[in-house]
Amino acid sequence: MTLTSVPHGRTARRLEWPFLPPHVRDLVEQHCGSPVVGTRSMNSGFTPGFASVLTCADGSQHFVKAASVVAQRVFADAYREEGRRLAALPASVPAPRLLWSHDEDWVVLGIEHVEHTTPPRPWRGADLERVVAALEAAATALTPPPAGPALVPLAEEVADWPSYWDLVRLQELGRGLDVPGLTEHLHEAAELAALAPVVAAGDTLVHMDVRDDNVLLAADGRVLLCDWNWPVRGAAWFDTVALMIGPHGDGIDVDAVLARSPLTRDVPADHIDAVLALHAGYFLLMQAQRVPPTSPFLRTAQRWNAEATWDLLAQRRGWP
Repeated sequence: MTLTSVPHGRTARRLEWPFLPPHVRDLVEQHCGSPVVGTRSMNSGFTPGFASVLTCADGSQHFVKAASVVAQRVFADAYREEGRRLAALPASVPAPRLLWSHDEDWVVLGIEHVEHTTPPRPWRGADLERVVAALEAAATALTPPPAGPALVPLAEEVADWPSYWDLVRLQELGRGLDVPGLTEHLHEAAELAALAPVVAAGDTLVHMDVRDDNVLLAADGRVLLCDWNWPVRGAAWFDTVALMIGPHGDGIDVDAVLARSPLTRDVPADHIDAVLALHAGYFLLMQAQRVPPTSPFLRTAQRWNAEATWDLLAQRRGWP
């Protein structure tokens, strides 16, 4: 398998500190308690919103996100949702804490700054085991979900995803990708995907976007999950299965990991395959869409995920 190349850690095209409106910079400095003298933009991810570590004159460091409600409405909405969710997370959840927020013409979040790295790519087995353990801790703390904003059931959130396979077939969206056997097994994959909304139901707050650039390997040894923009109510094991796509594409035996994790070891194989088929259809459809000017590597990353997900699913199903 030769996957599409993705510039991991260099995928975002973000707004920089000097280009924030003066009143937003003033607001941030008021919350920080000191003038900003240095900035470091987070270049991972696929959104153009401001996301930087700020260094202040007093030596303190702060992580701040910001997006314009007018010019970046979709991303402002996502940051607003992230702030609401972070505020409701129990302290036992491995996540950075929300320190303050502002919501007027700009949505601005002040989030706990954590000295960290993200899991280097290709994935290493030890890092994956640490992240899986963090997901186990999160699932324990988030079952049942904490009081706070209502959660959409996972089945409702992904209700349309199984139908994406119809578009994949009609538009031949796998053409040119490294997805051997797609045509021969497309119908079986679509049938599996149709099971996912049912088998992945549950009573856990599911992150829905756990991948390497949304994981912080903190200098103090903690593993934290960030970017809580899209949570739903579903199965405690869903995030762990979705996480396996990247490590599998990087050459790790993820079936062995799934067999060890308390979250997944007793989940029927067909249920895991259904979730993989659901993601495969999603990525195959998304990678073929127009490249958004604010995220030039989004479709490339989705193409990589389409290839890796299909390869994992085909390997598990014994499809040649």
